[in-house]
Amino acid sequence: MPTLAEFDAAARLIAPHVAPTPQYAWPLIAEALGVETWVKHENHTPTGAFKVRGGLVFVDRLLAAKPDVRGIVSATRGNHGQSLAFAARARGVGCVILVPHGNSPEKNAAMRAFGAEVIEIGVDFDEAKAAVPRVAAERGFETVPSFHMDLVTGVGTYGVELFRAVPDLDVVFAPIGLGSGVCGLIEAKAALGHAVEIVGVVSTRADAYKQSLEGPALVETHHPADTFADGMAVRCPSPEALAIMRRGLSRIVAVDDEAIAEATRLLFTATHNVAEGSGAAALAALTQEKERWRGRRAAVVLTGGNIDRDWCAAVLAGRTPRVVVG
Repeated sequence: MPTLAEFDAAARLIAPHVAPTPQYAWPLIAEALGVETWVKHENHTPTGAFKVRGGLVFVDRLLAAKPDVRGIVSATRGNHGQSLAFAARARGVGCVILVPHGNSPEKNAAMRAFGAEVIEIGVDFDEAKAAVPRVAAERGFETVPSFHMDLVTGVGTYGVELFRAVPDLDVVFAPIGLGSGVCGLIEAKAALGHAVEIVGVVSTRADAYKQSLEGPALVETHHPADTFADGMAVRCPSPEALAIMRRGLSRIVAVDDEAIAEATRLLFTATHNVAEGSGAAALAALTQEKERWRGRRAAVVLTGGNIDRDWCAAVLAGRTPRVVVG
């Protein structure tokens, strides 16, 4: 468990690259839901998503332990890859990112712009992830897992910022991909001794963590994770992340793509911020539970704004993007 001192040290490391992000209570969201709703704007970072915090901390600690590292290899649907490319370029090392075939062209372009070599492998994130050790061995690079406590410590700094800025929250909703973001919130809450309830959010099309948390053992799903909330399109949970979630989550809520699209529209109308699917999922879950939290103080984490233009246009026009995997 990272201590508060470790979170503060991570924040100092991150600060030259990423300023603390704002959190605002938007009145039009409160009017729509009947819930005072604070939005943590992790879309306001140099990569447009929260994961850049974790990439900076992971690469710094990797190079401190292994100064001769020539490069890193990891798998992503986009935001994790951008974070590693950003951090690798800042430290002058190479970066190879594996993505599934059909991955977001705009996220691929962003990773390349930050200096990464992007390779398409497999039909979904989990197949791309399985190829990481082979590619790393071929290049002589270090592997970077999609879940690691250094990543958790880095991204958890947004939780420390949020809880210090709004100390009397009743609940915070956060989306779950492989788990670093929500685990960072859990560890930030523990480090601060906060009493806030944390609710994780998954897609109905990728609900392995929900099934795992509600049952006695880890569950891997086998149907395609065909959600336009691609940051949550995970079929194989991390055992380490699940252990932290069992300790710190009150529960996990599943939302469908229609609810996520509607939340994306509400965020645009109420805040004029663009959200990617996973970035709007927390608000979708709060909307689904608005009667439960009426009159209370809630927060949702807008984890990223990296939605492709065509999908964004479709959502704002009232449609829900359809995804075909494979």
